[in-house]
Amino acid sequence: MTDAVPFIDTHVHFWDLAHPELTYGWLQPGVAHPILGDIEGIKSPRFDATHLWAEARFAGVEAFVHVQAAVGTPDPVVETRWLTEMAARYGHPAAIVAHADLAGADVEQVLDRHGESALLRGVRDFAVEPALAADADQRLDPGLRALTRRGLLLDLDCEWPHMPAAAQLARRHPDLVVVLEHLGYPRRRDPEYFRGWRRGIDALAAVPNVHCKISGVGMGDPRWSSESIAPWIGYCIEVFGPQRCVFGTNWPVDRLFSSYDAIVTAYRDAVAGLSDAEQRQVLHDNAVALYRL
Repeated sequence: MTDAVPFIDTHVHFWDLAHPELTYGWLQPGVAHPILGDIEGIKSPRFDATHLWAEARFAGVEAFVHVQAAVGTPDPVVETRWLTEMAARYGHPAAIVAHADLAGADVEQVLDRHGESALLRGVRDFAVEPALAADADQRLDPGLRALTRRGLLLDLDCEWPHMPAAAQLARRHPDLVVVLEHLGYPRRRDPEYFRGWRRGIDALAAVPNVHCKISGVGMGDPRWSSESIAPWIGYCIEVFGPQRCVFGTNWPVDRLFSSYDAIVTAYRDAVAGLSDAEQRQVLHDNAVALYRL
C-alpha cells in the first residue's frame, strides 16, 4: 500500500446512541431503514473514530469526512461539537458536513454556531430534494447564500428525476460548491433506470460548480461487484471529469454490502485506466480542495 495514492474518504458516519442530546431514530433497534430495510447488522451502540480506523487502517486511507448522522436531533450543533471533541482526541474526522435547516429563519445563527468548529466544511439538508420536487426550492435561496458567504459547500442528496431542478438551483448560486452524494443514490440498476440516471447526471455535470461524490455504491446494488459498479463510476468520471469527482465509502452503512478494504480496492481498480495524475485527483487531491483538508 505504500506505493498507492493515499485515499480520502469523503463520506462516513459516527454515532453514540447513549449520548443524552443526540437522536438517531434510524439506528434504534427494530427500526427499519425507509429505503434499505433491515440494517440491524450495523446498529452498534457506538461507532466512532477508533472503530472506523480498526476497519480502515490497511486501506491506505489518509482522512475521513463525517456527514450528518444524528438525524432528528433538535439542535444539530450538538453533533458538530461532539465530533470536534472526537477529532481532538483521536485525529478523526478531518472535516464535518453538518445539518442545518436551509429554509429556517435561524439558518444564519445555526451556521455561525456550527462554525465555532474549525472542522465545519458544509451542510447536508434532506429537505432540499423535497423542495426541488415540489418546485419550492427558491425558499432555500437565503440559506444557500448564507452557505456561500461562509465558504461552505452543499452536500446534495438527490435522485435523478430531480437533478435538472438541482442543476437550476446550482446555476442560481454559481459561487456555491455543490457535491452530489452517492452518485445520485440510484435505486435500481436496470438499463431503463441507467438511461434516466445518465440524463440527470448530464444535467448536473453541465453546471461547473457541481461535483460528484462516488459513494454508497452498495445501497442500490447489495451484491455489487467491481464489474457491476464500473459503468456507474465510469460515467460519472466521464461527464464530470476527473477534476470534479471524489470517493466516499458511506461507512459503516455500506458494511452491510462489503468490507472496507474491498470497496476501496474496487475504487482504485475503477480508476486504474486514468493517468497517475488523474488517479491522484479523484482519490485524494479533489477531496483536499473541496473539504479544505
